[in-house]
This record gives sequence, structure tokens and C-alpha cells, in this order.
Amino acid sequence: MALIKKFRIKSFKDQEAILELKKISMFYNKRQILNNLDLKINQQEVLGMLGPNGVGKSTLFHIITGLKSPSYGEVLIDGVDCTKIPIYERATRFKIGYVPQHGGFIQDLNLIENLKLVAEIHIKDKNIRKSKIEKIISQFEFDPLLKIKAKHLSGGQKKKLVISMALINEPKILLLDEPFAALDILTIKMLQEIIVSLQSLEKITVVVCDHQARDLLSCVDRAIVLSNGKVIASGGPSEIIKDSIARSAYFGDEFKIN
Repeated sequence: MALIKKFRIKSFKDQEAILELKKISMFYNKRQILNNLDLKINQQEVLGMLGPNGVGKSTLFHIITGLKSPSYGEVLIDGVDCTKIPIYERATRFKIGYVPQHGGFIQDLNLIENLKLVAEIHIKDKNIRKSKIEKIISQFEFDPLLKIKAKHLSGGQKKKLVISMALINEPKILLLDEPFAALDILTIKMLQEIIVSLQSLEKITVVVCDHQARDLLSCVDRAIVLSNGKVIASGGPSEIIKDSIARSAYFGDEFKIN
């Protein structure tokens, strides 16, 4: 944990909610996934979401982006009720970026073609578009990879590509769905550093959902644990693993982060 913690800068963050979920409930075929859930996420916060399979973490991401509508409840972004606002408008007007667990790029296009494709959708001015792509290439050290088809990139390179594509639109909020899944230790550390730099340098609010609890807790300011469709625990990394309810529902008695 110490390896990542030194990259973190917390003093500049405002304690003002940029995203708020109010009384969110969600049903699939009469099965309740989310149950009257409330959650506030502060500006420039790195928030981690933890919980067992099927608890509703990805569903929450879909509700935030507008991919799905909640059965009940409200989604507020910058204080505006976005519950019925469509996905494209949320991405452009409210600057929501989403990195799915799988895919997110065109397999048969090379890296630079994927970046240009997204840039052409979001940025009309050619000069601004070119400048933004050049910044992304430099930021992610993509120069040696530009002509490689996305399907031939390594797991870590693919994840970097999808994150960079989500950044083209300069999001205020970036959602990362299981970014550490099936990656090696060095690649995970690289992604952790990217997440923290997005917060400290780009001033982005980042929400991370992953089953790799230790990796997630190493790069977040606050974590929540979901169970039975609700937030059952919330706190800093060292606090939440000591929470008796979180340990009982998710971590277990033997879990440690260092």
C-alpha cells in the first residue's frame, strides 16, 4: 500500500458532492438488485466499490452512465436530476466517462485509429482534436504502439487504451469497472498510478469497482462495501477493513492490506 500512497494528494479536494444517488432501487425479473441505496461521491474523490458477485456494482455504473434506468430513485450530477437524461447527453453535457471490464475499443483498428475515432465523435475542431490526441499519446507513452491493432495489444496496454479513449471527452467523473482483473502485478501498479494521477493532475473524480480488494484499497481515498443492495460500510482503506459489518459481509476475519 505504501508504494501507491505516496502518489496521493488529498488536500485540494472539495468536500462537495459531484454525484449523488438517492433511494435507488433496481429489479431484474422481480429480483431486487439494489434496495433504496443512497450514495454521495465528492468532487475529485477516488472511491472504491467492493462487494460479492451479483451485489449490484456494475448495475450502479450502468445507472450512473444512463445505460440502465433505476426502478425507483434519482441520479443527481452537479445537483441536476439526470435520472431521465439519456446516455449520450450524460457523457457530453455532464462529462461522464466509462471504462467497461471488457472491450471498449475496436479490435481491428490500430491504437491511433481508436483514439481518432472517439476524438472525431466528441471534438469538432480539428486542431483541438489533434492537440488532445497528442497529449494522450504523450501521457500514456503510446508512441511505440500507435500502429498496432488493438486486438494484438497486451492486457495492460488494452486497459490503458480504453482509459485513454474515455479521457478524450475530458470527463469530470470516470467509472472504472474491474480495471485490475486478470493483470500482472506490475501492470496493476501502473494502473494504480494512472488512477491517482487522474485525480491529482487532471482533477477527475474516479470511481473504481473491482474484486481485487487489496489493489483497490491501495489507490482510493474512500471505499464502500455493498451487500443486499445497500451500502453497508464506508470509510478510508484502513477504517473499512476494521469495520465489523464489512468484515462479516465481505472481507472475513483474516483480511489485511499490508
